[in-house]
Amino acid sequence: MKTAIYPGSFDPVTKGHLDVLKRAADIFDKVIVVVCVNISKKSFIPVEDRINLIKRSCQDLENVEVDSFDGLTIEYAKKRNANVIIRGLRAVSDFEYEMQLSQANSALCSDIHTVFLITKPKYNFISSGTVKEIALMKGDISKFVPEPVKNYLEEKYMKG
Repeated sequence: MKTAIYPGSFDPVTKGHLDVLKRAADIFDKVIVVVCVNISKKSFIPVEDRINLIKRSCQDLENVEVDSFDGLTIEYAKKRNANVIIRGLRAVSDFEYEMQLSQANSALCSDIHTVFLITKPKYNFISSGTVKEIALMKGDISKFVPEPVKNYLEEKYMKG
């Protein structure tokens, strides 16, 4: 069984993230979306809420699981017997950073491979940072995030 992990902050999860996730779910037997916990960064959405929002946003994907961790991605992959790390690319500018990360992970464990999936062009410009800014300015985020995230952000940040 081929298991892949799809790590990220997903703060918040976007339609671009889901595009990558859906394609990964078509390729691998099991995909674990892993919400990274970074104690040095102040998060926009609490980790438990991010996990819940991702679960609600991909509930139609039967081979997808959602979890969180705070540590090295490669160690989490080993712990879950994952052979692949999924990384999404929006633009060429993402590639250099992702390539370095992939090579570092490969140096730590050559048995776990990184697979890059490129988002569809209609999602290339969407980032969690852009969504946060639009939400805080009370703009329309419906084109950028799945319905559960839109409803959550409207309730938390856009009312009033």
